[in-house]
Amino acid sequence: MFSNLALAYGFIYVCLGLIAAGIIVLFYMKIKHNAEQREMEHYAAKHHDYFVYVQAHLHDDIKLELPPGKLTRAERRVIQAKFIEWIEQFKGEAREKLLHLCREAGFVEEDLRALSSPRKGRRIEAAYRLGGMRAEEAVPQLQQLMNRTRYGPQTIILARAIAKSANEQRQIREMLSRLLSYGKAIHHMAADILLETRLDAPSLMRKLLDDQDPGLVKVALVAMWGQAVPAAVPTLNRLVGSEEKDVRAEAVKLYLGSNPALKDDTIAALMRDHAWEVRAAAAKALGRLHAAGSIPLLAEALKDENWHVRNNSAESLAMLGEQGFETLCQAALTGTGPARETALYRIERIMAKEGDHEEVEQMVAFNKKKLVYDRYFGIQPSKRIGTVAGVGGDYTA
Repeated sequence: MFSNLALAYGFIYVCLGLIAAGIIVLFYMKIKHNAEQREMEHYAAKHHDYFVYVQAHLHDDIKLELPPGKLTRAERRVIQAKFIEWIEQFKGEAREKLLHLCREAGFVEEDLRALSSPRKGRRIEAAYRLGGMRAEEAVPQLQQLMNRTRYGPQTIILARAIAKSANEQRQIREMLSRLLSYGKAIHHMAADILLETRLDAPSLMRKLLDDQDPGLVKVALVAMWGQAVPAAVPTLNRLVGSEEKDVRAEAVKLYLGSNPALKDDTIAALMRDHAWEVRAAAAKALGRLHAAGSIPLLAEALKDENWHVRNNSAESLAMLGEQGFETLCQAALTGTGPARETALYRIERIMAKEGDHEEVEQMVAFNKKKLVYDRYFGIQPSKRIGTVAGVGGDYTA
């Protein structure tokens, strides 16, 4: 009995010792971090005049000089961080001058050596800085490092560094393939990384659209949002019929966004697609295109078995003026089941915005919808919708 009690006391003392050691380590780390911050702030103030000199002459036709005197390691980090910050902000000749300064100061060479460090943290920090300095000679090492790194935040840092530094389209493709090989749903993040490249992005995206890997095709489609790539329109026509539903859905969004004049049979085929992602994408795009001729299709889509398709159809109908809004009101009165509930929910959202419109055109558009609403329901929306629904509650599902 006494031996068990002594063992319990010993265990408690060990736990207390470990807790005390942990607290001491945390305090040490906090004190060290604060000291490093103060040191960085001191060196930033010390080199303030040099930073002003560089910034003032970035666009002048002169050769920029390195800071005078011998620099400590911390000073070099402060100056390098400032250069990388400016590299992200500037383009053209100003950026090239900063990149040249980084090489002349030995920052690139130093971080290239750090990529071989046994410490993982130091390797990742070096990769981040090399990407910031667009060090194309670091790409092979960065690719090797990425190939032997498990998926995590470090993978994204390495991928961005490769995208910023690569000078060949092949390197970008290999990086994207490795990023997608982890099997994660990160196509949007991969598209964002793709757009970090210094290479001709439209040309790269056109090549990826013809790639055999559906994942790379989807990345290119996502990256094309907001990008003017007219030459890719014929490829979009083909991808709308792709067997991969994710690729087909993204292609539909872009296709509808780049083809304002569409044939009725094309729209109808997209709205009947067996993949709900495609139907939802088509329904959402038709409202933005102000395709009033598609109102019957959208009205029929209010009965779709998928909530996303029903909701996107109701949202598009609301964007199609008085005729589209009247279709919603008809569905709210005469429809049944999910179609009726979806229409009611969208009407409630629209009528709740009374008084929120500042532009004259918005006020006029809302007043027209209110006249249609009054013609169908005749009383205030908050009262009538509850009566029409028959029950209270949530109409979102």
